[in-house]
Amino acid sequence: MVYNNVILTVKSSDDIDNVRELLAEQARLSSKEPGCVRFEVYHSQIELNQFFLVEQWASEEDLVRHKEAKAFTELYIPKVIPLVDRAPHLSDRVWPY
Repeated sequence: MVYNNVILTVKSSDDIDNVRELLAEQARLSSKEPGCVRFEVYHSQIELNQFFLVEQWASEEDLVRHKEAKAFTELYIPKVIPLVDRAPHLSDRVWPY
């Protein structure tokens, strides 16, 4: 199992609603991809310019394939990435096993 968590910080408050909509669409599309176990988007109630992606993929190959899919290549890279600072965190699951 591969766990990928991403912290996104929107650069301009004017773009928060747009980023929220784009990430919701990305999650909808990504969750249908082969090997996607979990793809969730969270919006911070404390720091309104922050979003969190919580992803779980069945294998490294599935995560690589995700980066070639429409949600990543047509939404995330060209439309979201220019509006945010991104901090990806490949993670190990601590609990539950």
